[in-house]
Amino acid sequence: MGGGEKMRGGEKMYNTSTPMPTHQLSDSNRGIMGNHNDNNARNLRVYQTWKGSNIFCFGGRLVFGPDVRSLFLTIFLIMIPVILFCAFVSQRLINDFQHQLGYYVVVICVILTAHVIILLFLTSARDPGIIPRNLHPPEDEGSSISADWPGSQVAGPSLPPTKDVMVNGMVVKVKYCQTCLLYRPPRCSHCSICNNCVERFDHHCPWVGQCIGKRNYRFFFMFVSSTTMLCLYVLAFCWVNIRKIMDTYHCNMWTAFLKSPVSGILILYTFICAWFVGGLTAFHLYLIFTNQTTYENFRYRYDGKMNPYNLGCIRNGLEVFFSKIPKSKNKFRAKVRVNSSSSYASSMPLGDSLSPEVPKRSFNIEVGKRQAVADEDFEDIQSQIDSVGGLERCGTQPRHTNWDHKANWEITPDIHVLAAEFGMESGLADRQKISRDH
Repeated sequence: MGGGEKMRGGEKMYNTSTPMPTHQLSDSNRGIMGNHNDNNARNLRVYQTWKGSNIFCFGGRLVFGPDVRSLFLTIFLIMIPVILFCAFVSQRLINDFQHQLGYYVVVICVILTAHVIILLFLTSARDPGIIPRNLHPPEDEGSSISADWPGSQVAGPSLPPTKDVMVNGMVVKVKYCQTCLLYRPPRCSHCSICNNCVERFDHHCPWVGQCIGKRNYRFFFMFVSSTTMLCLYVLAFCWVNIRKIMDTYHCNMWTAFLKSPVSGILILYTFICAWFVGGLTAFHLYLIFTNQTTYENFRYRYDGKMNPYNLGCIRNGLEVFFSKIPKSKNKFRAKVRVNSSSSYASSMPLGDSLSPEVPKRSFNIEVGKRQAVADEDFEDIQSQIDSVGGLERCGTQPRHTNWDHKANWEITPDIHVLAAEFGMESGLADRQKISRDH
């Protein structure tokens, strides 16, 4: 008898591992199965199902890191001194400079500040070079275990942790990422904060709240260097203001600071900031002209070894500043069809996920609340439970994988609850006894 049909007591029974034909289901069950598929399958966008820790804005058009709130602190640290400079220091400069040169000082400061803020958002709000995850581990030519083996997601397939690739005639080892299920490209690393593999990973910058990688490193360097220029610009004209006060009132420097305390505060503030961002600019200039990343430099990866990526100072600089920025490998706004029941299945224990399925509408997966089971559905559910027991008594079992014989016949908590509700505990106890005998 085909389609998983069995006979018991003159009744037609179905093997629960074989899908029951729709035309032989009751009207209520047919409606339930149809509605179940329609309700669970939802059209979502990629950014709505993203497994990384990123934060998306404007429908996935802007991609931030999980610490995006630090952007507000960075903007505050940039804007406040500029506002103080324009409100208190620039007034004297406008009056002291001839031919309206004082206005140009203020305008240049505002333009430079806007330039810095734009670069900050270009660095923080874009994909830094995230490598898309694999849904399944890659096949390994030398491995006897296939990536399709169901236990591969739990214990991982026997894939080598590293693999050798050739870069500019030199052998470079690439690592396997257990999270993204892929061999990382050269210079790629997994960011523990964003939970993504990032191409040409430099570092995760808390000041911009984003990873710095292949697609935003140029903007990051321009942001740091432009911030250095802004600090030096404000510092210089605050000193000019102090010198003007000293010349006007014929006083010493301390008296000038008392007459313009904001200038003194800004001189101290911008001096400290200039050392920080200026030192960072100098360090990244060194990295650019030696073609290293911060991650590689801190790990001393090229100590005593030749850097396979070093093309010479000029070519290294051209690669960073004038090469074409590659397109993102992720289409965050692309639509995907997601079945919500699949997430439940993947989160179940291995034994439960391999148990024979019973059509049920009595459980709300998301909140775990039990709903009432319709009377007309009970007969089909009971027949399917009995069919499993009948198959075991006949010595016939549905086809299943053979790595865990007992796990496949473990009674799920769902069936226990159904049995308790409809007084079938004794039948299930017999089923467990038969399973143990097997």
